[in-house]
Amino acid sequence: MASLWRAVIGGQSNNSDDYGGVEFWSNPERTGWLTKQGEYIKTWRRRWFVLKQGKLFWFKDSDVTRLSRPRGVVPVASCLTVKGAEDILNKQYAFEVSMSGETMYFIADTENEKEDWINSIGRCIVQHSRSVTDSEIFDYDNKR
Repeated sequence: MASLWRAVIGGQSNNSDDYGGVEFWSNPERTGWLTKQGEYIKTWRRRWFVLKQGKLFWFKDSDVTRLSRPRGVVPVASCLTVKGAEDILNKQYAFEVSMSGETMYFIADTENEKEDWINSIGRCIVQHSRSVTDSEIFDYDNKR
């Protein structure tokens, strides 16, 4: 995960405001509380997540401003799949995001929130995939 973080902020950048140019504090695509398993110490911690412009940021609290510093970030374009993981973790409302060589696990508060996060991250994976053009993206939320 540390290597993903460095990739997003461009290595050892001296500019602490450089999060790939994403203004995570303004008009995010999705926000909410999720419980996330730690990278090194595998304890579960509740974090505030922000999905915006192909990046999934997390923070210690929900008061996200221009001065906030993410605790971590995942470039969604590097993600391969997002799917339910209740059977794997034996925890209700669990889901996983897999990348090449790494899988992150999350727990939502409700089934609806879990499905909403899976749909939002999945849509983001498709939108930020280099093999798909804007005209090929289908908006599942607005299908009628």
